Amino acid sequence: MSNPSVARQRAASRVRPSPGRAGALAAAPLVGVCAMLAACAMPTHPESAAPPSDPFNPAATQLLDDTSWTLASWQTAGGATRQIAGAKDAAGGEREAAPTLVLSTTTGQRRASGFAGCNRFSGPYALKSGALTLGPLATTRMACSGSRGELEHAYLDALAHIAKTGVQWRTPHRLELVTEDGATLRFDAASR
Repeated sequence: MSNPSVARQRAASRVRPSPGRAGALAAAPLVGVCAMLAACAMPTHPESAAPPSDPFNPAATQLLDDTSWTLASWQTAGGATRQIAGAKDAAGGEREAAPTLVLSTTTGQRRASGFAGCNRFSGPYALKSGALTLGPLATTRMACSGSRGELEHAYLDALAHIAKTGVQWRTPHRLELVTEDGATLRFDAASR
């Protein structure tokens, strides 16, 4: 007959690892977790910046409600820069106010308004599939002659024929409108 205590000791020695082996077994899951965390870590490159966001992202244009913009530059389809008001004169003062665009929902409807170079304008606007559409626009009827009248006519025509809308929400905030004929109007955010 065998001794039950001897049988238990033999069974326990088969299950219980030796002290050196126990430390290795306890460390194995920890090493595995560390390896997984290291594999998942994102590399950092302090010298590199994130790529610029796509200004023509349709989702970005949905944030245009209740914003104000001032025309900063205008490039024709041929690449020439169109002269706009708002430039500084030789003494450093502004010559004339630059055209503006205000997109508002304060009345419960989307309304565009602004200054076109000589007269003020207003009318409905829509944002669909990443595109801003304006109009029909109504204007005041002040007489505008010379370059101010030409600028106003071209500006209102450009607003009526927007093909693409781009928005940069990083500082500095910018709005870019590309017309059907390929001209690009760039606006800077204006304080309201």
